[in-house]
This record gives sequence, C-alpha cells and structure tokens, in this order.
Amino acid sequence: MKLVFRYFLVMIALLMTSKSAMAHEMRPALLQINQTQENQYEVLWKIPRIDDMVLNIRPVFPDWFQLVKEEAPTQAGGGALLRYQFSSGQDIHTMPIFIKGLQETVVDVIVYVSLLNGETFSFTIRPSSATAVIPEKETWVNTASTYLKLGVEHILLGPDHLLFVLALLLIVSGTKRLIGTITAFTLAHSITLSLAALGFMGLPGPPVEATIALSIMFLAYELIRYQQGEQTFTSQKPWVVAFSFGLLHGLGFAGALSDIGLPQTQVPAALAFFNVGVELGQLLFIGVMLLLIHFVFKKIKFNSLLKKVPAYAIGSIAGFWLIDRVIGFWG
Repeated sequence: MKLVFRYFLVMIALLMTSKSAMAHEMRPALLQINQTQENQYEVLWKIPRIDDMVLNIRPVFPDWFQLVKEEAPTQAGGGALLRYQFSSGQDIHTMPIFIKGLQETVVDVIVYVSLLNGETFSFTIRPSSATAVIPEKETWVNTASTYLKLGVEHILLGPDHLLFVLALLLIVSGTKRLIGTITAFTLAHSITLSLAALGFMGLPGPPVEATIALSIMFLAYELIRYQQGEQTFTSQKPWVVAFSFGLLHGLGFAGALSDIGLPQTQVPAALAFFNVGVELGQLLFIGVMLLLIHFVFKKIKFNSLLKKVPAYAIGSIAGFWLIDRVIGFWG
C-alpha cells in the first residue's frame, strides 16, 4: 500500500475510536420460555447492563399467561437474570409478547421458545416495534437472520477488533499478502469462537479482553519499527501474527456470544451465522476504508509530523484499554 493509504486509514480510526474507546458494547436482552409440563412454563429474563445500570425493561404477557412464582434476581455476566414460573391453559402459539420500556432503548431482545413436543422458536423484538408474537411454525431462517445481524453488530461495535485489523492493514503491503493476512485472522478467530461456543475451550473474559488490547499495542510497536525502515516479524510474516492473535480475538467473540446465548436446538445454525455476520462486518469495514481512500483522499499528502501520529495513536488507545481492563479485574 502507499503511505497515503496507510496514514489516512489511521486518521479514520482515530475519529472512530475517539468516541468508542469509552463506550460499552450494546448487548441484547434475552427472553427464554421453556415448557416444563403441559400447562407449566419456565421463563428466563436476562437484562443487559449499560453504563453500570441494568435497563428498566420487562416482558408483558397476556392475562391468561399467569405468573405463578418469581425468584429473586441474580447477576449474570454484564446484567441481571430473573426466573419466573408461569401457567397457561391455552396454546402459546401466536401469543403476543410486549417488552415494556424497550422503545426508550437501543437494545434488541432475543426470544427463545422451547415446547415439550420438540418445537422451538427464535426471533427478535426491536425497539421500533416492541411487540411480537410467537410464530405458529419455526424455520431456521429466523435463527439465521437473528444471529447474522448480531455478528455484524458485534464486530462493528467492537472498536478493538477493528483497530487490530486496521493496524494489520498499515503494516501489510501487497494485495496478495493482505488477502492472506485477513484470511489467516478470519480462520483463527473462527476456530476459537466455534470451540469456545460449543464448550470445548474457554478462558475468563477479563484477561482475554486485556490481552486483546495488548495485541494491538504489539502491532503499534511493530508499526513504529516498520515506519523507521526496519524489517519486523509482522511485516515479514503477517499471516503468522494474524493467525496467532486471531485465536485470541476469537475467544473475545465467544465471550460476547455466551452473553447473548445460543438456542439449544439450533446451535449449528446460530453459531455459523454469527460467525458469518462477524466476517461480513469485518469486510464491510475494510471495504468502506478502501472506498473512502480511493474516491476522497487519494491525493492527500501528509507531512512528516502526521506520519508519526498513527502508530503512537493506536498504541495509546490500546494502552488505555489495557489499563482500564486490568483495573476491571478487581472491579
């Protein structure tokens, strides 16, 4: 890549991360309805925490879907988990569900329904329309569309993952090497995301997130050396670095997916399309950067001072994340 290409990408990253560095990722709420007996249902309601506050939203059901028991809320991940017991003498197919307070938020609600006859349903309730009905028949398309959207949102609302990809773009030269590097990163995080989501491996979330920040700092250091004319390990073997750190980033993706949850009867479809969504979001980010550079900033020239900004800016942002996340170990 040309220098103008590299430096402009970083300036875009600075604009993007300056607002995102302190922001918490928006996670959806989860409503799970499990039929336990012919007329008995267990309802799990998981509410995300935004800016250290649990959202004031709750599901509202028809009068004939009657509350029998309510347990005290418990902490679950970044939010609160509530358990209820309901009874109903009616079939819950086409039953409406209203999420009170949802229209005042930007949070989606993922709904899972599991019946004794083996039927399962999954769909999304969004703030723009806070009411939905349980469908008469489930198809894998509903699950696929839900998790595809969640995957795209996760990568686009996760500035640390995008900043890592951006740092790679600044170091890697040549189209073939760039394609190979991004492919290695994709393959690696797909492996660990799948293994962790299926329960075959896992690490505590806070250390993983802190190490992801450290991986960005490493690339910033490599970029500084590369700009000074040194042949760094990353510039010579970028696919090795991308694959190695990609395994780590996959665990970060898996942590977000575990907070969302997977429909137990459609795990393969949900996992596959969440992964596809992550890749689509990543490619969208790269494509936007390429288009902006080609059509808008192709002729911009940067002076020697600005050429020193990118690597230090990336390293500083990642350093802040690292400190903040390490402090969070005891928070």
